[in-house]
Amino acid sequence: MMGSPSKGRGDYGGLSAAELASLKARWRAAGLHADETIPQMLARTARERGDVSRTFHSDERETREITVAEAYELSRDWAARLQALGVGPGDTVAVQMPNWWEAWVFGYAVLTTGARVLPIHFTYVGHDLDYALRESGAKVLFMAERSRGVDCLERIPALQSLPDLETILVHGEEAGGRAKLWRDVLADPAPAFEEPQLHPDDICMLLFTSGTTSRPKGVLHTHNTMLAEGRTFFTRRRVDPANPTLLSAAVYGHIGSMIDLVKGPLSGLSDAVRDRWDARECLELIGRYKVSGMSGTPFHLLSLLDLVDRGFGDISSMKYFSMGATTISPTHIQTLEDRGIRATRVYGSTEHPTVCSGDPNDPLQVRAANEGRSLPGIEVRIVDDDGADVAAGERGELVTRGPELCVGYLHPDHNRNAWLPGGWFRTGDIATIDAEGYITIVDRKKDIIIRGGENLSSKEIEDALILHCGAREAAVVALPDERYGERVCAFVIPDGRSEITLEAIRAQFAAAGLAKQKAPERI
Repeated sequence: MMGSPSKGRGDYGGLSAAELASLKARWRAAGLHADETIPQMLARTARERGDVSRTFHSDERETREITVAEAYELSRDWAARLQALGVGPGDTVAVQMPNWWEAWVFGYAVLTTGARVLPIHFTYVGHDLDYALRESGAKVLFMAERSRGVDCLERIPALQSLPDLETILVHGEEAGGRAKLWRDVLADPAPAFEEPQLHPDDICMLLFTSGTTSRPKGVLHTHNTMLAEGRTFFTRRRVDPANPTLLSAAVYGHIGSMIDLVKGPLSGLSDAVRDRWDARECLELIGRYKVSGMSGTPFHLLSLLDLVDRGFGDISSMKYFSMGATTISPTHIQTLEDRGIRATRVYGSTEHPTVCSGDPNDPLQVRAANEGRSLPGIEVRIVDDDGADVAAGERGELVTRGPELCVGYLHPDHNRNAWLPGGWFRTGDIATIDAEGYITIVDRKKDIIIRGGENLSSKEIEDALILHCGAREAAVVALPDERYGERVCAFVIPDGRSEITLEAIRAQFAAAGLAKQKAPERI
């Protein structure tokens, strides 16, 4: 067992003390790092703009609006109760909940104790759940009793063998085995809260993400890295001043739901939250709150547009949409432009949440063609396999550095090849940068299909399937083949307007001037 991460402040890509001090001085001068932790930020914003709120919606429980001021008061009370359970600086507390208001407040409470929060996707069970808890050395698990027809108490017996897991807290009406009901903990008289000594560079968050390794990687973020993300989040993302409410349907356990801990209080913007994606319900919320801004994938907005076209609702209040996390084609941006929505592409990862973003003020042809320019304080380079910079406009691996970048991985092995000297994070994505600083992701370094000795770009084929072949979404992978080594295999979600067959794809690839070996051989 790896056990709990150290009580230090991260590897920072192996930077020397002098290099790190120089970078942090630059970020502090720009106002991107500061002498403030997330609990301190929450306390300050509770005083300054305590009426900023999040309204949580679900089809299995009552709607609940909670303000920043309420979240602050509750988080202090809950933190005192966690302290009484032995939670303190350096501990890890796991949260496996739907995106309910309790998960949001509980996250603040964990950070207030000085512990780090580990959000776990609600659907993780068995090996995935065991791995996250075991590798992190989680001391406490906060979980729902039931949601979406799932009896979560059935997961508890399998957790008995985790030596570091001391307490399981269940939000609901009953608990099983050695678990405790959270409501019983809240029913006890509130203990006194002892203010811990926190530092903005303390590790406060751990998220597991899949990558090119066989084991999920634990990404370590600090108060400063997460707050820097919140400070730059709305640099190019927009809302209509007349209708400034956002819509969020991020899964709890994803980096997007963790950014929600900081972006609302820092920006002063309220949002409507849906605990899971349901296009019809989200469309209703857009109409009710006159939502003007949203982030997501093409699937999210296209599913809304499908309902609008069938007469189920109105999306006229939507003015801005930031699109990322998957393959984005120019037609996606054009489709939204035709509806009066200024769409932009955005690029980031769990390790570096937002690297670059398009600007809604840019012309359509610019927004449609690239992921935009890097955000304030973020540096980017394009390098070859040896880590040397390539010529301007040439393809290479995108490496990044900046105030939002994580400070390392939980497991030391995962740090060894993840950074170049100087603290440059290797994204594993192939990109170009033009003379004006616009970044275009052209492929994923590990997703090259080698067919008969020829390298084929997965992303190029995915783009062609979306542009020419009636696919709403596409993912292209290598299919092992005895003769050629690898063949092209495509997974697609049809747009509903075209029949997708191998024969039709071959014809459409040929008509588009694409080499025949790029056409999928299995779908």
